[in-house]
Amino acid sequence: MLPFPLARWIEDRSSLPHNLGRSGMYGQLRRTVTALRRVPDAEPGELVRRLASLLGVDRRRISLTHGATEANSLALLFLARDLSRSLGRVPNAGFSIPEYPPMLDATRVAGFRTDPELRPDFTALSDPNNPTGLRVDRSFLDEAFATRRATLIDETFREFTPSPSWGSVGRPGLWCTGTFTKAYGGDDIRVGWVVAPEESAAEFARFHGLLTDEVPDHSIRSAMSLLRHRTQILAEARGIFRRNRRALGRAVPEARAIAAPLWFDRRGAPGAGDALAHRAAGLGVLVCPGSYFGDDSGVRLTLTQRSFPNDLAVYLQIRNAPAS
Repeated sequence: MLPFPLARWIEDRSSLPHNLGRSGMYGQLRRTVTALRRVPDAEPGELVRRLASLLGVDRRRISLTHGATEANSLALLFLARDLSRSLGRVPNAGFSIPEYPPMLDATRVAGFRTDPELRPDFTALSDPNNPTGLRVDRSFLDEAFATRRATLIDETFREFTPSPSWGSVGRPGLWCTGTFTKAYGGDDIRVGWVVAPEESAAEFARFHGLLTDEVPDHSIRSAMSLLRHRTQILAEARGIFRRNRRALGRAVPEARAIAAPLWFDRRGAPGAGDALAHRAAGLGVLVCPGSYFGDDSGVRLTLTQRSFPNDLAVYLQIRNAPAS
């Protein structure tokens, strides 16, 4: 059971064409279907070398995972243990809200303290941010790099942008994670990765090897096929996003700043977003309530579906109608 009311509403109506376990791009990309129709022979080392080249990092810093969730969880477990040992106490994690909830929840489960009254030793965040779709403010990152022992950046949505991976910066204590799930629409292959900082890469590789199984051969081959079709797949994914962003920008000009197919529609008053989400759900329109991300003043919309311009028009009618 997922931890917010709208998810329970969705689960009670399983016939709805909506699956919270799938990324928004799943089933939207024709190029992904073509790439996965016939996958070439490949082995893990070849995939790691290709990723290393694309990310601009040493291949020894990369560990493959069964998706982004595992990548983030493993990095967090390793960091909680490592920082506790070096600090001689439980490390405190800091966040900027709204943020993707599994990042927050997994940080607590890993063993971090999350006390806003204490100076953070560590920061976990997504860039571009989920749910706002915006790039993280550089001044926030500069402060995190300067004052925290470690920073974890989930780059799940980065490939909707032309920006290089943060891993290529090579800062001590900076960890990055990524996946084929979002921009590639590769949910079915379940391949992700962790880029550890150079000083932690060897120890993390041993930790990773003890806690996880190897990624299946078919997944490795499928991931290589997606990379071989990378230019065409990303052109299609980014094209859908740009088209939908234009439609959103015509209706909501400030939303033109989003860098990834996510928009957080802030409604102002506390609780206003959740109230809107429930009102919309009652009319068959599904948006994610802001409380899921720690900010109940808004709702999150995704701009991944080809039907988004039409869906947006229906959402805006509900959003702008007087609440009964």
